[in-house]
Amino acid sequence: MDTLSRRSLLVAGFGLLGSGALAACSSPAPSLPAGVGAGTASAGAGQRLVDTALTARPVTLDLGGSTVATWAYGDSLPGPLIRATAGDRLRIRVENRLPADTTVHWHGIALANGADGVPRVTQDPIAAEATYTYDFTAPDPGTYFYHPHVGVQLDRGLYAPLIIDDPQEPGAYDHEWILVLDDWVDGTGRTPDEVLAALTSSRDNGGMPGMDHGNMGGMEGMDMSSGSSEGMAGMDHGAISAGDSPYGDDAGDVSYPHYLVNGRVPADPEVLTAKPGQKVRLRIINAAADTIFTVALGGHRMTVTHTDGFPVQPQDTDALYLGMGERYDATVTLAEGVFPFVAVPLGKDGQAMALVRTGAGNPPPSSVRPAELDRSVLIGADLTPADSARLEARDPDVSLDLAMTGQMNPYEWGFKGAPYGQHDPVQIQEGQRVRLTVANHTMMAHPLHLHGHTFALPNGLRKDTVLIAPMRSMAIDVQADNPGNWLIHCHNIYHAEAGMTTELRYRP
Repeated sequence: MDTLSRRSLLVAGFGLLGSGALAACSSPAPSLPAGVGAGTASAGAGQRLVDTALTARPVTLDLGGSTVATWAYGDSLPGPLIRATAGDRLRIRVENRLPADTTVHWHGIALANGADGVPRVTQDPIAAEATYTYDFTAPDPGTYFYHPHVGVQLDRGLYAPLIIDDPQEPGAYDHEWILVLDDWVDGTGRTPDEVLAALTSSRDNGGMPGMDHGNMGGMEGMDMSSGSSEGMAGMDHGAISAGDSPYGDDAGDVSYPHYLVNGRVPADPEVLTAKPGQKVRLRIINAAADTIFTVALGGHRMTVTHTDGFPVQPQDTDALYLGMGERYDATVTLAEGVFPFVAVPLGKDGQAMALVRTGAGNPPPSSVRPAELDRSVLIGADLTPADSARLEARDPDVSLDLAMTGQMNPYEWGFKGAPYGQHDPVQIQEGQRVRLTVANHTMMAHPLHLHGHTFALPNGLRKDTVLIAPMRSMAIDVQADNPGNWLIHCHNIYHAEAGMTTELRYRP
């Protein structure tokens, strides 16, 4: 097999690099237009400019036999792929044709604070019929995505992949497939705003019918030890059986009629084609609003190579968990036949599916359950980082505690017992190494996401989003090298909107 340049590879479902998704030039970028937020990138001599535009608007989409009215970036689901190389300057003009304010958040990118896309924190929201230009440098290669940060707009069709290539990586694989996972309710008789209204108003029955989760107030005698909250004693390399999930069965609050891979339901899935023996790089993104997925490719073991953009020591597994907002890269060498790529929602009915075809054969039924799901499932937080991805070893200058709190009845979530708006921001100083011990005092798993930074787990693993299991805690180390007001929040969008959001603040 020839070693291929990444830029020659087919990106499944999103077309070829540069094919209508963006335009790039190698000349220095011109001066910024009006409407660009404060803290934008400054172009260095010869810095490559990736210049593109997005339009957020109401659309009707076909999910594969199910037609829904929703909001999206253009006419596709997911939206347009944006692709650049580490060190490039990205300038993205967003036109808002929605009947509501919106913003765009560039999830996982350590960018300038003014481009982070958080309304009333880093910018004014983009009003209907207005435009706004985001301008930033993408410093780190990896698999990222973009989505709104207004209300529960993430639970519509407003999301898409953002890939930052590593110019030093040879791209030694035959194909690259981007696989975006989602849970879908919009246009099926409910909108995400109606779902949130039902959750926050249904005080007597604990939220949505049939759901029963909640805060256990710390539960005297429960293990709230810090460290890798997902790590279970005696488990090899973070792999556990599917029936022993550390996240429990109550992994979300909303029952969804559809689960999607690349905007398609299992009854009419996307088909990814290759030849037997070819090596494929998978970039898997969980863009769901309320769903943790367990992912497997039938008939194959995957080798996980990156998490949240950063390289890890390669780890083989039959399956892996993805929390909301997490991304994992993996490679797989394909056998001959037709195989299901399946994402099973934790604690919920149904599944998402795509098909991989390398030869003749009938496709499996849409309800197929690959045997790999009943074998070892990787706990991503227990991966070992590549040496190149480690934070410089350093003792913390300050250690702080942050408690995740809340319950279903009434539907209220927060940090330290306070919802966003009544929160006490985490105040630090530039240059500090901060150890933040996050304790989950609830009986639900929460994907913790920090804007503008990556953090290091106790084993050195670099991430920007990490699942914290019920009644467990995790210490994360943050290097205060990107001043601003940055959100810390649960990436379950309904928990975040109900209050599980706070801020990390420091000035230069």
